[in-house]
Amino acid sequence: MLTGAELLAKVKELGDASKTDLATACGYVSKKKDGSDRVNFTAFYEALLNAKGIELGSGTAGIGKGGRKLSYIAKVQGNGNLLIGKAYTAMLDLKPGDNFEIKLGRKVIRLIPEGGIDGEE
Repeated sequence: MLTGAELLAKVKELGDASKTDLATACGYVSKKKDGSDRVNFTAFYEALLNAKGIELGSGTAGIGKGGRKLSYIAKVQGNGNLLIGKAYTAMLDLKPGDNFEIKLGRKVIRLIPEGGIDGEE
């Protein structure tokens, strides 16, 4: 998916193309389960606004999947795992493969990014 100056240049290059063609050409397409294409207009328009320097509030602070408010509570699952969830990792811009040091205290678990400073927020 194109962003920033590359996105603006591609949109300008395509000129009079339809909105669907613009979003598709810029990479804002995903595959549905049935194999057909889904054009991600919202992501395309948000990237276009950001590229033009217009920063709208993300509107997702405190919102999880399906628009539910985040509870900021995690429950230990039956298998002993503690699941944080995608909404929280997205808020912190965490990527697959990011490593954390685990610090245990009295009934406290702290996750510190590898190479990070303990106490940093």
